[in-house]
Amino acid sequence: MRSEYKSYNHLDSYDRMDTILDESDNAFEELSSIPSEDKLTYSNGFYVKCSALFIDIRGSSKLPQTHNRPKLAKLYRVYISEVVAILNDNVDCKRIDIVGDGISSIFDTPSTWDIDRVFSTAAQIASMIDIMNFKFEKRDITQVTVGIGMAWGRALMIKAGYKGSGINDVVWMGDVVNLAAKLCSYGNQTFNDRRFMVSDDFYTNLEEENQKLLQRNQTRGCYHGNVVNLAMNQWLEEQRNKSRTNLPNTYWR
Repeated sequence: MRSEYKSYNHLDSYDRMDTILDESDNAFEELSSIPSEDKLTYSNGFYVKCSALFIDIRGSSKLPQTHNRPKLAKLYRVYISEVVAILNDNVDCKRIDIVGDGISSIFDTPSTWDIDRVFSTAAQIASMIDIMNFKFEKRDITQVTVGIGMAWGRALMIKAGYKGSGINDVVWMGDVVNLAAKLCSYGNQTFNDRRFMVSDDFYTNLEEENQKLLQRNQTRGCYHGNVVNLAMNQWLEEQRNKSRTNLPNTYWR
């Protein structure tokens, strides 16, 4: 949210606290689908079933040690722009938030096939990362490794901010959000961890063909796998083959 200057008065603050704390607990309605954010006020909220997808770069704190700032800016701009572009392509994506190199998204998934579409979106992101690294390699930019976490469950959707200031945002609370973030942190964390980390409930709602792409990760208590988009992966392989073909001849003496 963007900051807008407004002086702080502690007496007004005390009143605002009481107004929020004295609100009825019955103001939070249970819905089967994510409503428009316009329906949120500072005194209501909605419980919804949804899917959360998180993506994060592993070891990003070390990137400034290997790149100057202009090159690092290019890396982040490419990464963020293309992840967001793919998320926006899914009609069920209702929320995208960016904090540093962490990108979180919320999807309206009242039906099982909606959850499969989220899985497909994640596969596109995975292939995009591979393509991005291919381009990075050609420009002497460090290739990145990411973790992708997915979870399905119940979340509370509320509007929070400074009433009357125009500074507010939608906040998503619940196990589904926390679990997706946790699973994302496990992705590619060790040699035994795959890029995709999927919660049990998310896995159960996937169609059988997608379930077959994942294996049980006993250590993390979830399912994991390395899944890609076939069309994007095929394009990448074609580009790699062209690069090998165009390599200059090497003469040995």
